[in-house]
Amino acid sequence: MLVEQVHEATAHIQAQLPDFIPEFGIVLGTGLGALVDEIVIEKVLSYETIPHFPISTVETHTGKLILGTLSGKKVICMQGRFHYYEGYTMQQVTFPIRVMKYLGINKLIVSNASGALNPDFKVSDLMIIHDHISLFMPENPLTGKHYEEFGDRFPDMCDLYDLKLITLAEHVASELGIALQKGVYVNAPGPQLETRAEYRLLRMVGADAVGMSTVPEIIVAHQMGIRCFGISVITDMGIPETLQVASLEKIIAAANKTEPLMTEIIKGVVDRA
Repeated sequence: MLVEQVHEATAHIQAQLPDFIPEFGIVLGTGLGALVDEIVIEKVLSYETIPHFPISTVETHTGKLILGTLSGKKVICMQGRFHYYEGYTMQQVTFPIRVMKYLGINKLIVSNASGALNPDFKVSDLMIIHDHISLFMPENPLTGKHYEEFGDRFPDMCDLYDLKLITLAEHVASELGIALQKGVYVNAPGPQLETRAEYRLLRMVGADAVGMSTVPEIIVAHQMGIRCFGISVITDMGIPETLQVASLEKIIAAANKTEPLMTEIIKGVVDRA
């Protein structure tokens, strides 16, 4: 049973650092793993050593769980996440979020690399996610047997992204002179990037950026009562009229360019929240 697996994974991690109770969970996306360098590390666990944890199969996702302190707060950080396109179910993709909740987190910060649908954006912009569209996901992480201890069977999704955390991020960015975009993120299954027609459709339904992650994690976190903050690094442009081939190398380069700015914002949010 899923709930038993979550408890087993939680117990295994707690046994490594019995007195460690994290306040923040952090999920680092494609090309965005360097935040770990800012963490005062107490323990590093490879995913493969944790019971029932999936294993990262994407080359840019290290596959390590980092326990330590960031900006004076206890954090547990996923250096690499899981995706539906890797062949995992949505329950497996979101499994670590449930474990982090049982370890003690009450706030979740999720980052990703995404393609811009809004023509006002540009490559290497940072976009604060204020809402998302999940309707294009092939599977929902809440589908299947319901466990009451995880939260509501039919959780309301009207206030997914925590306004106080968004406001904090905006204040931090303003003080540091970092420009921010704000927009709606849409989850596509991948692993292929979208066609011109698909980009056009996603923009028509109100999305500003598209990626292959984040939404399942946020849905599960929200169900479990975790305050959520999401930030996207724009790594390519999905504008049908000017569409160019987006290689993984270009996406990683764009993410690396903006990663230091994202890191400063996350550090500031953790410090002040």
